Amino acid sequence: MQTVFDGKSLITAKTIAAGLHRGKPERHGEAFEDARAELALIQLTTQQQIELRKDPAEIVRRLLSVLNALRSRVHPDVWQALIPVAQNHAILQYFLQDPLTHWSFTKPRGYSGDAQLLDFIYCDPHVADDVANASEIGKALYSHTQNVPSCVAARERRDLLTRYVDETAARNGPEAEVLAIAAGHLREANRSTALAEGRLKRWVALDQDPQSVGLIARDFQGTAIEAVDGSVRTVLTRGHKLGKFDLIYASGLYDYLQHNVAVKLTKTCLQMLKPNGRFLFANYAEGTPDAGYRETFMDWVLLLRSEADMWNIINASVDRNTVDAQVFYGENRNVLYAVIEKRG
Repeated sequence: MQTVFDGKSLITAKTIAAGLHRGKPERHGEAFEDARAELALIQLTTQQQIELRKDPAEIVRRLLSVLNALRSRVHPDVWQALIPVAQNHAILQYFLQDPLTHWSFTKPRGYSGDAQLLDFIYCDPHVADDVANASEIGKALYSHTQNVPSCVAARERRDLLTRYVDETAARNGPEAEVLAIAAGHLREANRSTALAEGRLKRWVALDQDPQSVGLIARDFQGTAIEAVDGSVRTVLTRGHKLGKFDLIYASGLYDYLQHNVAVKLTKTCLQMLKPNGRFLFANYAEGTPDAGYRETFMDWVLLLRSEADMWNIINASVDRNTVDAQVFYGENRNVLYAVIEKRG
């Protein structure tokens, strides 16, 4: 697959699905029919619970569990074919009352995983009105979906990024320079003591969404943060013009990048590091227990990776004799982190 480096086609469910090299469900014959029958039973049971006006949080909790169990049992080709079947059922409208699910599925900005969606996951004050305006059922659904493991992991990831930025300022002093690739709304900056105390020389926030860039420029005017409109291609073709950095991180981008693109980006970022600089990239891990709901009712497909996958990116990107590298899980083990430190 040829990846488009700039433009929204980079991070749409269709592009990600196309890159998974999956076959046709017809090849799985009876297995596909059995899976479709199991999905139909799940849908029927869920519809009955809705009609009986069961607790919305309990309904969505059960649905997440059974969808993920089904996803884990069937062949990836079969699961891919089940996604539109799940999305075409009438019960979808019930779950779209949840502001988090609704934003993800409808994609108001035209692509998956945008910064506003992360604000719903972060329970950020900027989305408080949207949550307040949701139906009572929607609020009850959101009370559960905002706390599924992948959302908890995203909030942990935000806080880990803040710690890395503050550590960089402590290590390198007032000349510290940081680059965030696919920065979104840069919510980790709101919690940074180094930024608040003016202990950073420069924090470049690069994103391909003009709305995100504009929000960063507005919210952090007068600080060390520089909002830059740019994509993966910007880094790959003009990275040297951005300068050299003590810390570069890409916290959500690798979830959408095929291996070869991830390697190319990693190589470029390492070239942009100062001596003893660090590059961090994160990726949702295989086995995330809410993937079944996310890929169907949220229409949000990610490239999940294992520890071996993360090491494969590192080993294909750099001479291990010139860096110190580590791969580790986040606290709730739903996000993997790779940190590569360039030796001085």
